[in-house]
This record gives sequence, structure tokens and C-alpha cells, in this order.
Amino acid sequence: MDHATTMRRAYELISAGDIDGFGALVAADFVEHEETPGLPPTKDGVLELFRGYRAAFPDMQMAVDEVIASGDRTVARVRVSGTQDGEFLGMPPSGRRVEVKLIDIMRFDDAGLVVEHWGVVDMLSLLQQLGVIPQGAPGA
Repeated sequence: MDHATTMRRAYELISAGDIDGFGALVAADFVEHEETPGLPPTKDGVLELFRGYRAAFPDMQMAVDEVIASGDRTVARVRVSGTQDGEFLGMPPSGRRVEVKLIDIMRFDDAGLVVEHWGVVDMLSLLQQLGVIPQGAPGA
């Protein structure tokens, strides 16, 4: 199985707003290791998360910079961009365009479906771009 191709396809589907199509790549027993408060760490939870992102950033695009595959795992460096035209984390729409970097690790089962995910998103940069945290704040 070509897990790198499947991983790239997942980003393409999310970018196109096809969250159900993305869901078809995710196993029923999926586990999300980067829990989001208020969402279960399950397939349903991750689909709800991406629906929320798409509602907040309707033009969201995920551009893959690199994918590394080894065995049943893949790692990707991705740039996510979009305009905040909807509510996000309780913040009203700002109309601001953002771009953040993320790193994802996905583990695949024998059927080629994603069964686990670990990830890191540059939330500090996102909150700075949205004006929640000033640029150049201590620790930035």
C-alpha cells in the first residue's frame, strides 16, 4: 500500500471541503492522540474538528511540503492557509488570512486506512496572525 499517496489524498479532500471523502480514508476504530477539548478522540471527533475548521476558514487549503513513509506510518510537513470568515475558538470572524505549519504522523492498518494520528500545529503563530496574541509577545 502507498500510505504516502493516501496521506496526500487526505489533505486534498480536506482542502476541497470533502470531509466525508476524507472520512472514507479513516478506520472506524481511529484514535486521535492530539485531543481537542469537547471532541472525542475518535473518527467522529476528527471529522467534526475538520468541519469546524472548514466553517471557520471556508477557503482552507492544506499544502504538503514533504511526506516520509516507513512501514505503517507516514509523517508530513504541511502548510495550512485560509481566511477566518467564521467563528473560531469563540472568536468572531476577523477576515484575516492566516498560514500555519503543522507536522502529522499517521499510522495505517492492513486495509490502508488511517487508524492513529499524532500532530503538532503552530498555534502560537495562528493566534498571533488572528490578532489574539501580539506579534513579538514574550516567548514568541
